[in-house]
Amino acid sequence: GESGRCSATAGLANTAVAARMNLILLEAEDFTAPDTVTLTGRRLQHVLAVHRANVGDTLRVGQVNGLMGDGIITALDADTLQLRVTLTQAPPAKQPVILLLALPRPKMLKRILQMVTTLGIEQLVLLNSFRVEKSFWQSPWLSEVAVREQLVLGLEQARDTVLPQVLLAPRFKPFVEDQLPALLAGRRGWLAHPVDGVACPADVREPQLLAIGPEGGFIPYEVAMLQSAGLQTIDLGPRILRVETAVAVALAKLLPLS
Repeated sequence: GESGRCSATAGLANTAVAARMNLILLEAEDFTAPDTVTLTGRRLQHVLAVHRANVGDTLRVGQVNGLMGDGIITALDADTLQLRVTLTQAPPAKQPVILLLALPRPKMLKRILQMVTTLGIEQLVLLNSFRVEKSFWQSPWLSEVAVREQLVLGLEQARDTVLPQVLLAPRFKPFVEDQLPALLAGRRGWLAHPVDGVACPADVREPQLLAIGPEGGFIPYEVAMLQSAGLQTIDLGPRILRVETAVAVALAKLLPLS
């Protein structure tokens, strides 16, 4: 309900203030002139409480989906932060990786959204699966606003400005048959699954797509469909990992080392 959505948004704001921003992200509506921005709310509170900055100090800034640079504080009080910004630096390049992930439980989803954004993947597809609880799809944390806030936290951590694409795929079979082939075009496709898989490759220097199932894994029917679509089964080792750990381990192996 609406009360749940409000509680979720409040929780996001509290989390955001607690984490240190390595980059202050600027929205288009923050600009009062081509080189001037005015900030209030979460970002202002962060500058006051964490950076403890003063007029004349320089902060690292970047415009969402745009360039990065510096912002010099020209005015600061309890209600408003004003910056004169110079944006000249391109953000780091995205990793050419699509993560196809069975929708995890909401608390885990928040952490994964931040993590994969920090690692720089270009797209995340949240997929339904037989073992995904139906209630997960009604979570307020899956709303566009809540997802975007987690992505922003990941960008601030990584000093990046470009939001990854997030696609919701609540119907498994139609997605695999109709959309997955286009996503796989020109990419290596991997399916993390402990049965009959080859050892997970490392330092892959080409576009790729990685599929990871829910707690308990994809069921055999789903595995067979994903394999038929062109995904190769890979093994992450003998230990059974939680979803968020499997995501971190697989991406750590697959992403280029430099």
